[in-house]
Amino acid sequence: MHYTAPRSTATWGTMAKDWEAGIDYRKLHQDRLARAQAACADHGFGAFLCFNFDNIRYITSTHIGEWGRDKFDRYCLAPTDSAPFLWDPAPPAKKKASPWLGNRIDAPVSTMQGAIPPEHGVQDVFAKQIKDKMVELGIDKQPLAIDVMELPMLRALEAEGVEVVDGQQALMDAREVKTEEEIELLKVAAAMVDAVYLDIAKAIRPGNKESDLVAIANDQLYAMGSERVECVNSVAGPRGAPHSHTFSDRMIQPGDMIFLDIMHSFNGYHTCYYRTFICGQPNEAQKEAYEICSRWVNAAIEQIKPGASLDDIAMAWPKAEEFGYANEDEAFLLQFGHGLGLSLWERPIISRRYMGQKSELKKGMVFAVECWKGAEDGSGAARIEEEVVVTDTGCEIITNFPSDHLISCGLPGCEIY
Repeated sequence: MHYTAPRSTATWGTMAKDWEAGIDYRKLHQDRLARAQAACADHGFGAFLCFNFDNIRYITSTHIGEWGRDKFDRYCLAPTDSAPFLWDPAPPAKKKASPWLGNRIDAPVSTMQGAIPPEHGVQDVFAKQIKDKMVELGIDKQPLAIDVMELPMLRALEAEGVEVVDGQQALMDAREVKTEEEIELLKVAAAMVDAVYLDIAKAIRPGNKESDLVAIANDQLYAMGSERVECVNSVAGPRGAPHSHTFSDRMIQPGDMIFLDIMHSFNGYHTCYYRTFICGQPNEAQKEAYEICSRWVNAAIEQIKPGASLDDIAMAWPKAEEFGYANEDEAFLLQFGHGLGLSLWERPIISRRYMGQKSELKKGMVFAVECWKGAEDGSGAARIEEEVVVTDTGCEIITNFPSDHLISCGLPGCEIY
């Protein structure tokens, strides 16, 4: 089935150049910080204190590599009316690589998620460090908005007399509508997956494993300049119904439906992008499953426009009981929409499980729409996902590998062999 929404493509390549405008990274830095500071002021906070890697990057335009994502050894303070301050494990390197931060960089204090025991008192040193900086900035009497942090560190801040409040909602407010540069980065990231799916289609044949397709995706994406391949779901044949949400070493066999979800990031900006193939020719149950899944995706896309409610989209999808699940909790993620940006799941979150949200779609939101349908004969399932940008009058699709039919691969006489 062809979708009613138009498709759009990336304008620029992956490299910055002196002879072509490309993506303006300094404007990206400035616009993101301005939006975060405006959200901070609008909510009446003195500053954000962020531990989440993606919030830190949004505010400071710095990164240290994925090894540090789960260490809680990196954080930033972003006041409403002055430049942010970064605590990073490599201060000299950051001062060299990120001159826009000037000397507002220091070494962090962290319990490393409890690896350093509480009796060592690290949490108290951390709290004094933050309190002293707030006093220096004249914001020590104002609320400090936190995204996520370790409980001992939170308690230590409170013991220093700091009023701690939830800052994650305000940061999601700032991040939900993308700037022009962010949208272009998301388009480039999707274009990289467009290319990978052709190599995957060529590799779908009897004897190759689900994990072989994952290896191809990783190899090709990193060769094209991916920063991080977060996950590749690769699911073949009966493992697709119910959806297992991970890959295995199962060999592909003739008659298998194979679906993949490729999640990677280019300069921090993510994809979540399913496609489904068939090894050989599909039977009637498989063709029907694919057609139904495609209709559900299209029904959601037709609802997308500024001002539409999240329920308008969720209502386009069937109830869990209609596609083989006991309830919406059990079926969560199968008919699903989620924002994309520096994080894999941002606003909006669209699902029958979470009906009644007050949020409305806005121009510049970017999100994924994904649906699943099992074949009635139990031979597999269809999974299709499109990424969209909300426009003035509707949306544009930025995932361009063909999805209008079930592509046959891997055997003589197939579409791709």
